[in-house]
Amino acid sequence: MSKKVKIGLVQMACEADVAANVDKAEGRIREAAAQGAQIVCLQELFTSLYFCDVEDHHNFSLAEAIPGPTTDRMAALAGELGVVIVASLFEKRAQGLYHNTTAVLDADGTYLGKYRKMHIPDDPGYYEKFYFTPGDLGYKVFDTKFARVGVLICWDQWYPEAARITALMGAELLVYPTAIGWDTNEIDPAQNTEQYNAWQTIQRSHAIANGVHVVSVNRVGREADQQFWGGSFVANPFGSLLYLAPHDQEVVHVQEIDLAQTDRYRTTWPYLRDRRIDSYQPITRRYIDE
Repeated sequence: MSKKVKIGLVQMACEADVAANVDKAEGRIREAAAQGAQIVCLQELFTSLYFCDVEDHHNFSLAEAIPGPTTDRMAALAGELGVVIVASLFEKRAQGLYHNTTAVLDADGTYLGKYRKMHIPDDPGYYEKFYFTPGDLGYKVFDTKFARVGVLICWDQWYPEAARITALMGAELLVYPTAIGWDTNEIDPAQNTEQYNAWQTIQRSHAIANGVHVVSVNRVGREADQQFWGGSFVANPFGSLLYLAPHDQEVVHVQEIDLAQTDRYRTTWPYLRDRRIDSYQPITRRYIDE
């Protein structure tokens, strides 16, 4: 038995004009659907430049309600094309309360809900704690027409706990909308290579540990001092790369995956069977120092 589904990855560069970015994303979604995509995944915060490289109160004007105007547009597009859309947006929840949020629109245009990013970084060039309140909806899976999709966002991808919990909720694949790149002021190319390799490796490890496909969609292009490295990819349940995007090009790629492979990998390498859940209580501590 097989359960094949076609995943569309949209890796694109953004500009300051929000309307132009949304128009571009719609065009890319249409292109993916024309290639047979059933689930189309957009990168993190696709409607704007990656504004978190600075702490600037004016950037809060980029936020919107979810559901709201962009999810309404994406829902209509999903229903028209018969595709699922995974759309990452800057959410204004209330005055002074904002989240980094991904909405999922089903293939009939239904708004299925949202996931709010749980892990919020604060590093040079990634001042996200200035803008985003940590998610309070917990980890989420979405029962779409074509698959049960687990959504996590960028910094979440470094945390095996997030991937594990989402997989244990029955996710058939994990999707990571992402915005990450190289610091153009870094003079050591080995540092850039090491960072990119770590980013890819940790996500491939989530595929292996949980026996699910992983889809990671990153942006590309130069923004201020960040050279976003693209490199979007799809990994199978044993971490093998089924697709790898270039570092320097916008791409729309459709990758067929077979969700039924999860059962074969999980029975051949039965990590879930052998989990010692009785021994894991210490993981809830910040650090084990006494």
